[in-house]
Amino acid sequence: MTFPAPSLALAKALLAACQARRLRLATAESCTGGLIIGCLTEIAGSSAVVERGYVTYDNRAKQEMLGITTFLLERVGAVSEEVARAMAEGARERAGVDLAIAVTGIAGPGGATATKPVGLVHMAAAGDRILHAEQVFPGDRSAVRIATIDAALELALRAIGSRP
Repeated sequence: MTFPAPSLALAKALLAACQARRLRLATAESCTGGLIIGCLTEIAGSSAVVERGYVTYDNRAKQEMLGITTFLLERVGAVSEEVARAMAEGARERAGVDLAIAVTGIAGPGGATATKPVGLVHMAAAGDRILHAEQVFPGDRSAVRIATIDAALELALRAIGSRP
């Protein structure tokens, strides 16, 4: 995949900010299927910062790889603030990194419910603190996934104090 220039610019900014602070990072991705880690590793030298990426598309993967409980998934659903936060915390702890980025959402065209529309994405960044963002992105599946990359990278920059 060819990543858009704005996505690559955000990835470069995050990598530079992490490298300056000697931070290692991991991702936990559901609706993006590894695109965030792909965008980060598109940048030469990213191995100085990037530890690993978890693609946890299925709930079982979220449970096995990140330690998300069945109880939480059944109570609030995979596309929720609570699960995004738990994914970020699980990735940070299991990878032993300083920063983890997590996303879970409904990229479409199917999968929507009355309360969870296509384009709904929950993102979390876990560092010294955990930040959460919720967005409903317009467009088709590809547009939702690209918008999610950018928003998640921005959230990670905020989590480490590189953005207001």
